[in-house]
Amino acid sequence: MSEVRFYHLQKWPLERALSQLLAKVLERGHRAVLLAGSEDRVEALNALLWTYEQRSWLPHGSAHDGTPEEQPIFLAVEPSNPNDADVLVLVDGVTANDPDDFALILDMFDGRDEAALAAARERWRTHQTAGRPLTYWQQTDAGGWEQKA
Repeated sequence: MSEVRFYHLQKWPLERALSQLLAKVLERGHRAVLLAGSEDRVEALNALLWTYEQRSWLPHGSAHDGTPEEQPIFLAVEPSNPNDADVLVLVDGVTANDPDDFALILDMFDGRDEAALAAARERWRTHQTAGRPLTYWQQTDAGGWEQKA
């Protein structure tokens, strides 16, 4: 059964916080699929991950890049696992068709958006009802994360 971690974005936007979490995923020897809400969003995040920091980059790709099995981080709109990932990253309020295909799910949501916050609470209840282990993380003023539940 998947462990689910909710990441409540309050201080930094997704575009700034995402690269930190994905870097941790790779540092710990995992592979990830990132599901976004649209093709445009996938391509914007794809470009961001090449340029988020001047001296570093995260190896990744999308369907437009080909060879998904070679990508440590694969960005997509359609739920799948073409790179044999064990971590699923969800943004834009998307959900997984079968969350238990992954060992760990990272659900990132904008806490400054009331609709996104309400939708995240509903996803929390759905996972809780399914019996999945849940943790909740809030951004700190320094841009890190503090576990709250």
